[in-house]
Amino acid sequence: MRFNDYGGEAACLAADLVNAVGPLTAEALEPVLSARGVAGGALDSEQVRDLALWRGRLGRCFDPQDLEQRCGEINQLLAETASQPYISLHDGHPHLHYSAPGADRAAHIRAVTAAGLAYVVCFAGADRLGRCAREVCDQAFVDTSRNGRRAYCSLRCANNDAVARHRARVAGRDGI
Repeated sequence: MRFNDYGGEAACLAADLVNAVGPLTAEALEPVLSARGVAGGALDSEQVRDLALWRGRLGRCFDPQDLEQRCGEINQLLAETASQPYISLHDGHPHLHYSAPGADRAAHIRAVTAAGLAYVVCFAGADRLGRCAREVCDQAFVDTSRNGRRAYCSLRCANNDAVARHRARVAGRDGI
C-alpha cells in the first residue's frame, strides 16, 4: 500500500518515534526525522521533552484496541495539534500542511504525526496500526501490505517467531 507524505508516511514517522530506543535527545531524533524527510532547524531541549511525552501518547495509538478507542486516542492528539490546514506551494506542487506557518519543529512533528495516524485510520483502516505479534518484541508498525494482514514489525521478527514455533512443535514431539 502506498501512502502520501502527509498520510501514511507521517504515520510511519509516528511508529519510528515510538520505536526510538532509549531516551529521546536531539541527536537521536535527527536520523529518525531526516529518514522521513522532516526538515527544519535544531530541536531545543524543551521541544525534545515535548516530543518525548508525545512519543508515549503516540504509542497508545498502536496498542491493540477497538475502533472507538483508537479513534478517541487519535482525536485527542488532533485536538491538541489542530490548526487550520492550508495548501502550500513551497516546492512548486500543491499539498496540504497541517501545522501553522511558522510553527516550531516539534509542533510541526506533532501535527503531522497526528494527521498521519488519522489518515491511515480513515483511508486504510484502523487495523493498519499495530504492535509486533512476536512475544519478545513490542515494536509499533504501520501495515503497508496489500492485504492488510501484517502481524509483525519486520520480516526478521516473523521468521524468528516461525522458527520458535517450529522448534516448540519439534520439542513437543520428541518429548512424547
